[in-house]
Amino acid sequence: MEWKRDWGLTARVWLTGLLLLLLYLVFMTVLLAYGVGMWVIVVLAVGMGLIQYFFSDKMVLWTTGARIIGKDEEPDLHRMVEKLCQEAGLPMPKIAIMHSPVPNAFATGRSPKHAVVACTDSIMRLLNRDELEAVLAHELSHVKNRDILTMTLASFIAMIASMIMQSFLFSMLFGGNNRENGGAGIIIWIVSIIVYAMSTLLILALSRYREFAADRGSALITRNPRALISALNKISGRIEAVPSEAKAKIEGANAFFIIPALSGNSIMELLSTHPPLDKRIANLEKIESELRGY
Repeated sequence: MEWKRDWGLTARVWLTGLLLLLLYLVFMTVLLAYGVGMWVIVVLAVGMGLIQYFFSDKMVLWTTGARIIGKDEEPDLHRMVEKLCQEAGLPMPKIAIMHSPVPNAFATGRSPKHAVVACTDSIMRLLNRDELEAVLAHELSHVKNRDILTMTLASFIAMIASMIMQSFLFSMLFGGNNRENGGAGIIIWIVSIIVYAMSTLLILALSRYREFAADRGSALITRNPRALISALNKISGRIEAVPSEAKAKIEGANAFFIIPALSGNSIMELLSTHPPLDKRIANLEKIESELRGY
């Protein structure tokens, strides 16, 4: 299989990463200018990032209630993933099943050698074989593209800004504030809020681009983008019919799912971790034309 890049999408990913880097440098310059002791904050942020990187798979499995299964429990599913891994040039990941009425799937893990691909029991009943293959290929594309590492690095500046915001509020509530440092502290707090908001928007944009890239990867692995279009439509339609209580139980893991399970009203596109369904389908139809050579 030839892994063809979408250079327009790749450029948007790199541009978003560059903007995050520039935002980080500006933020560090402001903090240093006001004499903020950065070592403690950076060490804490790095520590949180390492925990997220090395233990993200265990944390996601724990929060979703997904369970690692052996080949003897779901032999067909294992064979399907094994075949897709051969097509994608990936090592075999661990496979997990999640009991939920919300049809969905996700991938996690810090690298292809430490990956977990999970799906709900309801999605296995909902989709036919080609559609399920397309969904699993989407998740394996996240693994191949090392999206856990990408998003962990991208969230670094947001973690620093969040820590400064919280430490300032804590010092105001419990440590008091003197005239000498009060003005500088307020400026740093305001800058931190702005940086946190801007970095969050950039991270969400990056997340949406990664979903487009994973959709493209699925189409290239299976050579069947129409199957993923069908799967996305089925999943979206079924999620709308699932009670809000069931969706709320797994809402915390929405960033990992192929389609987020929102328990409330639809949120603004700008604040979503995933692109709108119609844009994903339009992009897959474009890829389908590319594969057909016209």
